[in-house]
Formats: sequence, C-alpha cells, structure tokens
Amino acid sequence: MDSKEVAAVFGEIATILEIKGENPFKARAYENAARTVEGLGADLEAVVREEKLRDYKGIGEALAKKITELVTTGKLGYYEELRASVPDGLLEMTGIPGMGPKKIRAVQEKLGVSTVGELEYACKENRLAVLDGFGAKSQQKVLEGIELLKRHHEKHLCSTAMDEAARLVAALESLGPKLITRLSIAGSLRRRKEIIKDIDIVAGSSKPAKVMDFFTALDGVEDIIAKGKTKSSVRLASGISSDLRLVPDAQFPYALLYLTGSKEHNIALRTRAKTKIFKINEYGLFRGTHKIACKDEAAIYKKLGLAYIPPELREEMGEIEAAERGKLPTLVEEGDIRGILHVHSNFSDGVNTIEQMAAAAKKLGAEYLGIADHSRSAQYANGLSPERVKAQQKAIDALNKKLKGIRILKGIEADILPDGKLDYPDKLLATFDFVIAAVHTRFGMSEAEMTKRIFAAMRNPHVTMLAHPTGRLLLSREAYAVDMPQIIAEAAKLSVILEINANPHRLDLDWRLCKAAKEKGAIFAINPDSHRVEDLTDVRYGVGIARKGWLEADDVLNTRPLAEAMDLLGARRRKRGKRQ
Repeated sequence: MDSKEVAAVFGEIATILEIKGENPFKARAYENAARTVEGLGADLEAVVREEKLRDYKGIGEALAKKITELVTTGKLGYYEELRASVPDGLLEMTGIPGMGPKKIRAVQEKLGVSTVGELEYACKENRLAVLDGFGAKSQQKVLEGIELLKRHHEKHLCSTAMDEAARLVAALESLGPKLITRLSIAGSLRRRKEIIKDIDIVAGSSKPAKVMDFFTALDGVEDIIAKGKTKSSVRLASGISSDLRLVPDAQFPYALLYLTGSKEHNIALRTRAKTKIFKINEYGLFRGTHKIACKDEAAIYKKLGLAYIPPELREEMGEIEAAERGKLPTLVEEGDIRGILHVHSNFSDGVNTIEQMAAAAKKLGAEYLGIADHSRSAQYANGLSPERVKAQQKAIDALNKKLKGIRILKGIEADILPDGKLDYPDKLLATFDFVIAAVHTRFGMSEAEMTKRIFAAMRNPHVTMLAHPTGRLLLSREAYAVDMPQIIAEAAKLSVILEINANPHRLDLDWRLCKAAKEKGAIFAINPDSHRVEDLTDVRYGVGIARKGWLEADDVLNTRPLAEAMDLLGARRRKRGKRQ
C-alpha cells in the first residue's frame, strides 16, 4: 500500500472507533497518524524498510507495527476485524454532509438506524427533527445529503424514476405531433417494478435528429452517454440514466411491446408466435416476409390469440395462459381507491395535524381517512400513551362533527412485541375502528420465532390488519426471516387484512406474494403510511404493486364506500372474536 491508501485505512479506523464510542484519544491518534503517513508520500516505503517510523511524532510502537503490516502485506488484521464489527451502512453515512461519527452513533443507538436507506426513512417519518443534536433544519440537510449520495448508485426507487420519467415525457410532448407522433414510458418502470435501473422511453418520430438534439440538451441532463439517430442515452443530475428510442410511427407498437418486456415475457411471446407461424420482434409481426399491420399492442396480442395483457403482468407468471383463456383479472386502478388508511399525524411522528391530513385526503377524493399513529412502545416515534390515545380519539370525534365530506377513522399502528402480544390492553384496543399490527423491533429473530410472533399477534381478535408484512426497506434493509406462505394462509384463515404498504421505500407486501395470497382468499389494503400530506399520493405506488400482484378492486378493502368498509372491518373483528 502507498501512503494515501494507508492514510485512508487509518482514517477509517478513526471513524469506526468514534462510531463505536471508543476512547476519543485513541481515535485521534489514528487521525494524527493518517496525516503523518500521507505527508510522507513516496518516502513511506523507505521509512518502513529502514524502521524509522517511530522517529515521527505520534507514531508509537503499536502504530508503527500496523503501518508496517499494511505497507508490506497490503492487509491489516486489526482493521479487518474492526471493519466487520460495524454495519456497512454506518460507514456509508459518513459520505452524507453533516453526518459525523457522533451523529451516526446517535441515530444508530436511539433510532436503530444502520443503513442510509433506514436513515432516509427516519427523516421521512420526521424522527431526526425531534432527536437531540438534530432538529428540523439538520433533518432537511441530511435528506439533501442522502439525495447527493444516491446519485452514485445504479439502482433507484420507482418513485424517483417515475418523477424523472414524467418530467422527460412532458418535455418531449411539448415538441408536438409534428416531431413526435406517439410516446410512452417502457421497460421495468412501465411494468411498475419497485426497483428501477434506468428509464426507457420510446417514441414515434419522422424527424429523429431534431428530437435527439432536444432530448440530450434538456435541463437536468448531466452527461450524454451515447447519441444516435435511433437511440440516445443520458445520465440525469439525479444519477439515474435514461434511454430514448425513436422509431417510425408504424413500428411504434412493436417497439413499445418489445421494450416493455420483461425478457421472459418476450421470449414466451416469440415462442407462441412460432406456433402461429409468425415471427415477432421490435420491428414488427411477420408471416414470412409479410409484415402484419397492428395499430397498437392490443392488436398484436389479438393476432397471437391473446387478450391484451397489461404491462404490469408481463413477467411470465401465467399471464399468457390466462390471456389465452380470457381469464385475466380486471386490475385495480387508482380511481378505485375510496379511502386512505394508515396515516400518521403530529400526535406521534407525523408532520401535519389530523385536520390537515383530512383536508388533503378529501382534496384527493377520499371518502374516509384512517389515522394510525404509533403505539406506546414506539418511543422513538413519540408513540401514544393510553392517555394520549383518549385525547386523540376525542379530537377525532370533534373533527368528525366539524368536517364535511370525509370521515376520520380511529386507528392505531400497534407494535407486535417479541412474544407476539400487542402493547395495549384489549380494552383499549377495542376502542379503535381498526388496529394495524406491526413489527418494528427485533428483526434478527429466527424464521420460526418471527412467524410464531406474528401468528400470535394476528390471533388477537382486535387486530384488523398486518402492516408491511416482511419489514423490508428497499435498497437498504432486507426482509426479516419469516415464513410468508404460512403468514398468508393464517391471515386468510383469520380474516386479517394484508397491507400493501405504498411507501416507495417499502412496497410491502411484495407483488410476487400477492397473487398467491389472493388465491388463498386474503383481503388487502393499499395504504400510504403517510407522515405528511405530500405522502398521501404514495397510494399510486401501492396500486402499481397491487396490479403486478393480479389484484382487482374487490380484493382491496379501501376500494369500498365507507359504510361497506366499516361493516367489513367490524364483521371481521367480530368473527375473529368468536373464534378465540
């Protein structure tokens, strides 16, 4: 190792020691040694060889041995052991402006945060704003720093990609029909995948050169990766890449179908085309050399003997067979959602008042709003004591008398304790319109233990719903170990509603599990888990996941009008009560 590499290792050792709360003089010794070593430059190797390291101020015998080990072997056992003792995410946080080791230790110890994604989520839930040593301004700076850090990652949340794609599409649409005849998002974003690598856009155009000049010069384009007549690739300031494909208008349906994918779906379509004596690719549908004209994707599917397959289902998970039999579901749509459940207010860790959340929900067209603040065990989130629960319910009663056109439901996001019990007595739980049970602690339990824990909670007759069933945070925290097939079967049996948490950091339940859960007879709720009024529109991401999971409006609780939703919630709770 050269002097810069050794200095970097020693600097990282100092950071880790501070994060771990070790003796500050020890951390400072490594910082000083790092500066000394870096100052030696090319002379470091000679100094080590001649055993003169101890001639330099601040480098004692122990540090000299470590520097020698690094220079001569390229490794340091002490560093490797120390590095393994802290989560990678904590060190990644050091790249966020304002997040020094002491603050990193604070968010880990007080909030249980160990990854950048978890830190971002904590900010979104307004937790840093009330944490000692931070505040609202610090929280905003941390969020801005995280956005800067994320620019260097290759994978992105669908929400980031959707916002960027919408901006690009709007800009291209401004060119008008003389330059662009048809335009669409394609790729995994059109299929509503939860994680996106890049943005694919396809357009019909007879003047590609002008369109490409316009596209590559758009505001927000940081780098032109490639530029051509039919395809250009750019990297946006947000860090996400975008490809634009231009084709003649007559080719547009075939290109859109092909570029939407998925790979497995496209292969299955090509295989089916062969059985019909066709060939299909991004240029057209052919019988021999004759190109068969199709005005849109639906016409292409029809030629192949299939009903139109919505983009969300194009994953080769039975959609082609269902389309052949005319058995595709009528997928739930955003407009089907009539109520918004699992919403936080400033009674716990939300930003806005209940009245502000209700006004915003009403503006979005909601008939009812389900407040579900954190229960008392969630001290990090200002969880409600029994006394504060009563105060909140009294406030909701007053608002329901005052507000017109929307009903506020009394709910709670109750913590599932390690033994499966909830952190309120049954008498208090009975006062809520709905109870969402959630795991927020002890993620490291074994699969058997976690499954047993959740089973016990769902068997409580007051539990209405299971929140974010696997506990994952996309791009930052894996799902905890749990037997989801068993959880799904038990939820269906007990009539516990499965949440599709629409927060783009979660999107949990995973869409790959929704179809199986539906077949078991489960009912779902698409909930934004909102902590501020702006988050209420996150429902759209949950709808995308529900569509990928083959769900229809009747599969979703909050597509129902208020009276029907309340009756269903009440009936399910009474039914479970009789079973106990």
